[in-house]
Amino acid sequence: MSERRLWNERIESMPRDALRALQWERLQRQMRYDFDRSPFLRAKFEAAGAKPDDVRSFDDFARIPLTTKDEHRRAQQESLDRHGDPFALLACAPRDEIVRINATSGTTGTPTLYTLTAHDIGVVNEMHARKYWRAGIRPGHVMLQALSLSMFTGGLPLSQGIMHLGACVVPVGIEGGTQRVVDIARITRPHAIVATPSFGRYLIEEAPRLTGRPARDLGLRWFFCAGEGGGGDPAIRSALAEGFGAKVFDHTGGGHAFHGISCEGVDEGCEGMHFVSEDHCLLELVDPQTKAPIELAHRAIGEMVFTFLDWRGGPFLRYALGDLLQVYTDPCRCGLPGIRFAILGRTDDMLTVKGVNVYPQAIANEIFRFFPRVTGAFRIVLGAPGPRVTPPLRIRLEHAGLGDAALAALESEMLAQFRERLRIRPAFEWLAPATLPRESGKTRHIEIGQRQGDDDGHATARP
Repeated sequence: MSERRLWNERIESMPRDALRALQWERLQRQMRYDFDRSPFLRAKFEAAGAKPDDVRSFDDFARIPLTTKDEHRRAQQESLDRHGDPFALLACAPRDEIVRINATSGTTGTPTLYTLTAHDIGVVNEMHARKYWRAGIRPGHVMLQALSLSMFTGGLPLSQGIMHLGACVVPVGIEGGTQRVVDIARITRPHAIVATPSFGRYLIEEAPRLTGRPARDLGLRWFFCAGEGGGGDPAIRSALAEGFGAKVFDHTGGGHAFHGISCEGVDEGCEGMHFVSEDHCLLELVDPQTKAPIELAHRAIGEMVFTFLDWRGGPFLRYALGDLLQVYTDPCRCGLPGIRFAILGRTDDMLTVKGVNVYPQAIANEIFRFFPRVTGAFRIVLGAPGPRVTPPLRIRLEHAGLGDAALAALESEMLAQFRERLRIRPAFEWLAPATLPRESGKTRHIEIGQRQGDDDGHATARP
């Protein structure tokens, strides 16, 4: 059993035509279920002047209006106001079948709630097992879960998925702080950790102070990046691999049906994360501005839209979260089947500098290419909320204790790379190491507030 490469070989190695047929069969059944049971979802069909039986192809389905997170929140509030129940308009399953409620991280605005039945939890568990099995996790391995354990979709659902595979989970969470994570790791001796890339970098910095030994002495064999971007960037992945002496995988998917994981050969040219849940999630791409469909062709880029298939609690129907994806449909060099995708950023995080669109994660990736001369900690400072930025784009970032001459040379190299790769010329404000606060959860790269610096693209280094 442990020698097979895939957790569910029948489904995960299904030929493309057969998988597409399975998606269509499940989509037809899901549409009827949604239409009959959810007033909110029924209204989406009515807005298109259609009933489920009128949808006779995937192209027909693409005419159903999109659902946004703002709509979801408004319907949730309307449901609460009118019915005293946040799920009366959204959920399809009766209340006595709903056994778990997950939520977004809720760091801004009202948390968006997601409802799951026991059947849905089984789907989620299956997806987590598929991901970790591909990476080499087996029964007997111990995995430290160092993401938020609150109502976050990557908290309890992820821990349950690890247990479903048969591995042992240590759900330490991140709420107790870095010291507690380190203490529990030293006691339980995990083989793997699941954490944000920024927390991984912070742990590499702090391990000598907290334990008296480097992070690689924790004995981790796998580092699974989650919760934020960066895990797909070669420089960030290399720093984590070197710091922990571990294999590094980027992966996504919490308490829902959209899941993917990078392959072990990512550093040998494999691109993106393998989409492991196509039998339970229909993926579409649309133009971020016009919302017109974009064909899922090799290297196509667009806003992600997804629909849950075979879901009973609160199914997503053509749901647009605002993530910008690039898809890869050509066969992967690793030999694993299926399409892949890379999450490029959030459409609402996009900044426009002199007509050039740039995303905070792309800036993070470029900065980290210069590690270890930089620590990787930075903030984008805006005088007002984006997307339009009055040039130059100001970036506060930490050097790694360089002298004036070395810092000047570094800045010259970085400006040249930013011009070549991102087509912008930022203004850098240099900070001493450990100046910026470190965050254990998702790092917020943007600050709103004016900073002093020269208009020619340079700023004075701070001691």
